[in-house]
Amino acid sequence: MECRFLLIWIIYLPQVTSSTKQDCLSKRQALSSLRQIQKLLSGQEAAYLQSLRTMNKKLNLLQNTLTRQVSKLNETCPKLEVPNNGRKLGSISAVGHEVHFLCEKGFELVGSETRVCQESHSWSGQQPFCRNINECAKSPCLNGGTCVDDVNRFVCMCARGWSGTYCQNSVYSYWTSQTNSSFSRQPHCANMQGSTQCTCDEGFQIAGRDNSLCQDFDECELYYLGRLPRLCAHACVNTPGSYRCTCPPGYSLRGDQRNCKDVDECASRQHNCSRDELCVNTFGGFQCVQPDCPRARQNTSYVKTSLLRCERSPCPVDNKACTQAASSISFSYLSLVSNLSVPRVLFRMSAARMHGDSLRFGLLGGQGRSHFSVQRSDRLTGELVLVSRVLGPAVLEAELEMTELEKRTVLARFISKVTVFISQYDF
Repeated sequence: MECRFLLIWIIYLPQVTSSTKQDCLSKRQALSSLRQIQKLLSGQEAAYLQSLRTMNKKLNLLQNTLTRQVSKLNETCPKLEVPNNGRKLGSISAVGHEVHFLCEKGFELVGSETRVCQESHSWSGQQPFCRNINECAKSPCLNGGTCVDDVNRFVCMCARGWSGTYCQNSVYSYWTSQTNSSFSRQPHCANMQGSTQCTCDEGFQIAGRDNSLCQDFDECELYYLGRLPRLCAHACVNTPGSYRCTCPPGYSLRGDQRNCKDVDECASRQHNCSRDELCVNTFGGFQCVQPDCPRARQNTSYVKTSLLRCERSPCPVDNKACTQAASSISFSYLSLVSNLSVPRVLFRMSAARMHGDSLRFGLLGGQGRSHFSVQRSDRLTGELVLVSRVLGPAVLEAELEMTELEKRTVLARFISKVTVFISQYDF
C-alpha cells in the first residue's frame, strides 16, 4: 500500500509544483485533489482485497481436495495374512475390493474363501485356514478294505480276494480254473549224463510231485497279490502261458495292449441322444443333455440364442427385478476321471470388454459346491478351480457368476452353469 501511495504522489507532484510557480492552490483545489487521491486508494484497496479473497478460496479448495485424497488412501482394511499351506489372491485392501484364498494340494479351506473390504474398514467373513484333508474320511476302500491316510493320498489295504485302488476288483474272478487241460503241458525232457533234465515252454513252470508236469505261470494272480508290477490298467485275464488285459465297457485297449482309452460315443455316433439333445462324451460313456432357459418370472424372461446359451429379453421400464437378473446364462459340460489330482483349473470365464470400473467373480451354488473355488487369473478373467479329490462315479455342478460394477453399483450379471461328469475309473 505504501508503494502505491508514493506512486500517486509522484503523479500529482508535477501539477502542484507547476501551480506553486504561478500561484498557491486554493483550499477547494487542494480538497479536490485529496478526494481524488482517496478515491484512487479505495479502488486499489478493494481490488487488493478481492485478490486476497480469490486466493484464499483457491487455497481452501486445494486443501479440501488433498484432504479427500488422503482420506481415500486411509480407507483400507487391515492386511490379511496368508494361511499356512495356502495362497491369497489379491493384494489391494481398499474398500470394495475382494481377496480370495486357496489351499495347497492335500489341504481344504475352512472359513471364508472370499472376503470383501467393507466401508467400516473391516473384512467380511472369517479368516480362513487350511486343514489337512483326511482322504480316509469318506471310506473309499470297498469290500472290507482298510484305508491308510497318507500325505495327499490314501492306500487301501485290501482283504483277501480283493485288489485295486479301492479294493474293487475280485482277484479270483479273473483267474481261470487250473483244472483246464490247456493250462498244463508235458515238459520237454532229455537224458543228460545219466540224469533227466526237463524244461517247460515260456509261461509255464515245473509242477507235480515228480516234476512231470508243466503248469501255467499265472501272472495275473501274482499281480493281484502285489508280487508283480501293474500289468493292466483295468483287468488281467490269465491265458495259457501268458495273460491279456481287458477294459471296462466304454473303453478300448491302446496299442500297448495294457492301458485303456476312452471310446468317444458322440463322435462315432454310438449314442441314443435325440435331435433336441446334446451328446456329451464322458470317460467310459456319454450323457444326453438338454439345457433349458429359466422360466419367465416377475416380467423377466429369457430367449435361447444357441443350444448352450440363453439371453435375457428387454426389461420393462422401471422394472428393477428384471434389470438385476442375469443378462445371459451359458451352459458348459466337462468330463473328468476319478480321483483327479488337485488343485486344478477346470473352467475360465472372462469379459471381452468391461463397461464398468471393476469385475467380481463368485460361486452361486450347485451340487458339490464344496469341491470348488474361484480365483482371478487377471483383471478380466475368473477361474473355476477343483480343490478336492472326487471319487467317481459322480456328477458335480457349479454356477459361476461374473458381475460388472461401476462405483460399487451393479451394471450387469452373467452366469455360467458348469456340469462335471466324473468317471468310475482313474483312466
